[in-house]
Amino acid sequence: MSSLWSTLAVCIKNLLMNDKQQKKQIPLRLSPQLYNAIAAWAEDDFRSVNGQIEYLLSECVRQRKKNGKYVPEQLDVPPELDLE
Repeated sequence: MSSLWSTLAVCIKNLLMNDKQQKKQIPLRLSPQLYNAIAAWAEDDFRSVNGQIEYLLSECVRQRKKNGKYVPEQLDVPPELDLE
């Protein structure tokens, strides 16, 4: 029984290591207002800022796959954010 648990622990560790190794690192520039809004939201959801950004991007991709809508034609127009 003990070897089963140690094998399971090794498998889980390998899965977690592979997940971390597969993630891409990208530089991201945010306005202070947007960063503060995401940081507050992350704190409410008990996530790091990085985790919150990853969660939000994942949700956007999932939603796009769900309803099939594409990026708007006016991509270069910055969105109006009510961050006050």
